[in-house]
Amino acid sequence: MHKISEHANATYTKLRIDYKYNDPKDPEQIYYRSDHYNFAKHGIPIIFYFNGVHEDYHKPSDEISKINFNLLAKRAQLVFYTGWDLANRDHKPVVDVKNNMSESR
Repeated sequence: MHKISEHANATYTKLRIDYKYNDPKDPEQIYYRSDHYNFAKHGIPIIFYFNGVHEDYHKPSDEISKINFNLLAKRAQLVFYTGWDLANRDHKPVVDVKNNMSESR
């Protein structure tokens, strides 16, 4: 999935992607606290698209005025082009990343 998303990004959107939150050593462990992790831990391929946190994250002050809509549109395009690639493949993606989180998570 990573290679497919990277190819879609390089071809269509050319976003600068930071994989900080994918790192198992990230002190905030956001990857493992997110909804998609329950799929990943069972071997279901996922892509963790996350734009990070800011001082108003998950607070009442996190309002629509804080959204960069041009950047949001580019991110949505990346998701679309990645999904388009996946939907048009002859075979489902192979899970090639080992889950390194303990079973207790």
